[in-house]
Amino acid sequence: MWFPRLSSDRALRLRPIEGAFAVTLRLGNAEKIWCLNRLAEARGLHRGMSLSDARAFCPVLQSTPADPAHDARLLEALRRWATRYCPWVGIEGRDGLTLDITGAAHLWGDEPAMIDDMQGRLDRAGFEVRTGLADTRGAAWALARHGGGIAAPGEGLAALKSLPVAALRLDEGTDIALQRLGLRTIGAVAAAPRAPLARRFGPGLLTRLDQATGAQPEAITPLADPPRYAARLTLPDPIGLVADVMAGTARLLDALCNRLKAQEAGARALRLTLRRVDQHSQAVDLRLATAMRDPARILPLFARAVETVDAGFGIDQLRLEATLVEPLPIQQTGPASDAPDRLDNLITRIGTRIGLDNILRFLPADSHIPERSFVMVPAAGTTASGAWNAPRSRPLRLFPPEPIAVHGAAPPARFRWRRMRLTTARATGPERIAPEWWVDDDSWRSGLRDYWRVETHQGWRLWLFHTPQDPGWFVQGEFA
Repeated sequence: MWFPRLSSDRALRLRPIEGAFAVTLRLGNAEKIWCLNRLAEARGLHRGMSLSDARAFCPVLQSTPADPAHDARLLEALRRWATRYCPWVGIEGRDGLTLDITGAAHLWGDEPAMIDDMQGRLDRAGFEVRTGLADTRGAAWALARHGGGIAAPGEGLAALKSLPVAALRLDEGTDIALQRLGLRTIGAVAAAPRAPLARRFGPGLLTRLDQATGAQPEAITPLADPPRYAARLTLPDPIGLVADVMAGTARLLDALCNRLKAQEAGARALRLTLRRVDQHSQAVDLRLATAMRDPARILPLFARAVETVDAGFGIDQLRLEATLVEPLPIQQTGPASDAPDRLDNLITRIGTRIGLDNILRFLPADSHIPERSFVMVPAAGTTASGAWNAPRSRPLRLFPPEPIAVHGAAPPARFRWRRMRLTTARATGPERIAPEWWVDDDSWRSGLRDYWRVETHQGWRLWLFHTPQDPGWFVQGEFA
């Protein structure tokens, strides 16, 4: 199965456009056409053409940048969809699929009926597809991209001999060299002496020819589905006690954590689904502060939510699934690593009560402005890293600037702050801080600030600043 317009079909499914349309990709210093629809191709445009030349040919051309990552995810989704026809489905390049339908065609009637069903479903979904069917992978590839149709068993060479040599999956240099020798079709290459071809082009050309004709086998390697981290327990008799539900959850956790450990992964979010005998289900969601796979640490976190579950006439099935998984490599054990991370356990326990998003921590930010030198982020999933790089010490407490009635540019000898009369014992400074002109902040519209560290006879050690462009004095922080 070949999708010649995979990128443009994906873009047009998201935003349908009537008219010529192309997907562009920057190669070097120029925008090239990466994929285009039929209307653009009818205007004389082709792949590899520069976007400026394409707009000269077709001024009404509409375009969008290519996204190879999204195209790859779409192709993977199509691969999973194609497993409805056979279990052996592999990805062929960036725009094709290879299916081994041996023993599966009769489920659809016959091979033509299966292909008609594929093309009909994909056409209704908005995808253009071309198919080729043969008893070898190479022949099917050639038919899908250069001929189409079905090759009878054992007649692969007869179906391919009129196709160009590019259908052998050759590189561009080999293709051009063969055409210069007059070998423009697969039939001409097959009829030519093999020894001169091997000396001239190496074993790769003859390998591709033998794979297409069936003289040399070529297996299809399907992609393995991603592991699913889930476990289910069906009970012969319904249960309703919290202790029984927790015991069943413990059994599921053991199986799930063993699977996570085998894949060197850890769960960040879990969902426990409890099915009652009346077929109604209740879900208990658990979010963890860090990736875990230790049943002893995870099980107590379910207790609070399980107590609120309405068991009705009984629960007859439990299902536990890790809905969010992160890598968790196995680490060397030792005296320091044997003990669990108490902080993560504490954050998780509190988070089950008030929500993990409500537990915050401070992290350094890249700014020389005091009030912008930190950010508050959720504590779950983040680590306390980095450091504040300040030229001078910063106060332990920082609060919004509080004005004081003082005149002059020198630090005040006496001033009144928060209904207290304070006398300056020592003043250290100034430290001039300029506003960040690229950030619109009302609190810094007064311009420059000259910061002073002021120690008073009353024991207060404060952080004061003076604004020379708009004269005034303020207190913004307190040292320990």
